Amino acid sequence: MLAAWSRKAVQKGIAMLGKIAGALLGKHIAGRHSGAKGAILGYGAAALARRSVPALAAVSLAGWAFSKWRERKNRAPHYPSDASPSPPSG
Repeated sequence: MLAAWSRKAVQKGIAMLGKIAGALLGKHIAGRHSGAKGAILGYGAAALARRSVPALAAVSLAGWAFSKWRERKNRAPHYPSDASPSPPSG
């Protein structure tokens, strides 16, 4: 019971921080003397961020993994000196 209550409290807190961040962003975007325009822009920016940030993170992670894979694929193989046959001496 307590764990469920604290989980809800954390989710509400995160939602409130998102609303505050959206309001600040909207105020900054709208500029001076704009009134409701800033609130509307802030709400839209927060909604857009909520939907696009996970997708952007996934695309970034996939791009990073692809670049690491390509670096490893294009790198020359390194073998120990005793693994390759040496020319006969003499």
